Amino acid sequence: MTRKYGAACLTALVAGLLVPTAVATAAETPSSVDAARRCTNLARLHLADTTIESAALVPAKAAELGIAGDKPGYRSFCRVVARVRSAPDSDIGVEIWLPTERWAGVFHGNGNGGFAGVLAGGYSGMVDGLRRGFATATTDAGTAPASPLEGEALIDHPRKWSDWGRLSTHVMTVTGKAITKAFYGRDATRSFYTGCSTGGQQGLIESLYYPEDYDGILVGAPVINRTWGHAAVLWDYAAAHRTPDSLLSDAKLKLLNRAAVAACWRQGHGLAGDRFVSDPLSCKFDPAVLRCKGAAGDACLTEAEVATARAFYSGPTDRAGKPSYFGWLPGSEMPDTFGWSFLQKPIKDQPPFGALFKWVFGADWDWKGFDFDRDMPAVDARLDPIVNDATRGSLADFAARGGKLIIFHGLADTLVAPGQSIAFYDRQAAEVGGEAKLAESARLFLAPGVMHCGGGAGPDSFNATLGIPAQPPSYGARHDLFSALIDWTDGGDAPEQVIATKFASDEPGRIDMQRPLCAYPQKAEYRGWGSTLSASSFRCVAPEDR
Repeated sequence: MTRKYGAACLTALVAGLLVPTAVATAAETPSSVDAARRCTNLARLHLADTTIESAALVPAKAAELGIAGDKPGYRSFCRVVARVRSAPDSDIGVEIWLPTERWAGVFHGNGNGGFAGVLAGGYSGMVDGLRRGFATATTDAGTAPASPLEGEALIDHPRKWSDWGRLSTHVMTVTGKAITKAFYGRDATRSFYTGCSTGGQQGLIESLYYPEDYDGILVGAPVINRTWGHAAVLWDYAAAHRTPDSLLSDAKLKLLNRAAVAACWRQGHGLAGDRFVSDPLSCKFDPAVLRCKGAAGDACLTEAEVATARAFYSGPTDRAGKPSYFGWLPGSEMPDTFGWSFLQKPIKDQPPFGALFKWVFGADWDWKGFDFDRDMPAVDARLDPIVNDATRGSLADFAARGGKLIIFHGLADTLVAPGQSIAFYDRQAAEVGGEAKLAESARLFLAPGVMHCGGGAGPDSFNATLGIPAQPPSYGARHDLFSALIDWTDGGDAPEQVIATKFASDEPGRIDMQRPLCAYPQKAEYRGWGSTLSASSFRCVAPEDR
């Protein structure tokens, strides 16, 4: 998913790709006629439990130069939409784009976002896959008619919860590979997966439970503990709406952010001039330093606002104040954070993603009466075995067959806690015999100042599958995690670092700054000389060498 997932914006992103009546850039050739025939023949393909709803050729389109800059073109591809119905109440949508020329021999699966329910959730990754010459696929996770932000349609549909939580990505992969073989007449020689958020969870499930499906997997901001991840969003919403005076305005949130960045800089966890925190995991910040000493105003926080901010940082706690999950990290307090608008204004009078609780307590569930100590055990008892499989399982089989996994997570992510990814990585390292052993097959990259799947004050352009602006001229494995994964899987060196770029918002293509993202547990350290806007002024340092 992209950092702003949703059917409308993702469909708009690739609308031009999906018009089969578009005018081709060259005269029809015998090969293009053959491609059209092979494509339409897929409509008659017979696969178990599968209906091919459509198979149509999308002609190539040349790049265009417009007043707003270059508009990339794309190669001709066969677009196939299928549905797999293998059990009662299971209905999994699959879409695959098959390049008609210069296929790289690669199958590329993509994840979705939120409650999924639409195929558009994987389109940005599919665009990148198509440009690389991959056969590229996505799934609606079997949750239609739900949508990424609304899951009420899934009340009383436990099979759809299972498809969403574990099964649908494997179904997409098996179906997509079969369609790929039918179109090209041969199997793919390599298989890669990319996804963020729910898509990140889907990728981890593949690595843990279906290790034969993919050779390389790239996941961002994965939802690992699904039930407590939704509980954390509910906790933040409840804190912000505890009283009429509890909700922080955008101005107060910006005030909080500036104070947190300054506090972390004074502690040595950031650099002067940066608008983000380099190492928020090591920073201590109490919003009480902003408590109003006189009249309330935009330059201070009231008692109610301090309580809200403290709740954000602590995350869910029990009645005794013991943390039950993760909270916000200092430096992540930004009004344009994904989900902040939903904390201010509910969706259908409920907290964002609150429909999951209606699966347990019914359509009449009211968030105002939710008691975390009392009610979360009931949520986990009902849903943990179905949607939390990423909290269990081992990477051992995936690693044994040579699989490579890269995880990335923005450290300013307030929607999906970065601590989840660190805990997952540490647990896997303990199971396989230490970090050095795990690093042979898995790497974790933490991105300072980056929000959920992208955006934020930090350099966020390091993954082409998220539809983030074009990479620098030196585009390659060192500037793109997906390229790094492909190179590593094909026998190259394991990525120790990747260069992240922050592009200017007011001038397409202009670079504001670059920083290295280091393979965990290493961190980027300023060398002490050179511009802090240049990646060459930093080095990756292990904990024992700091």
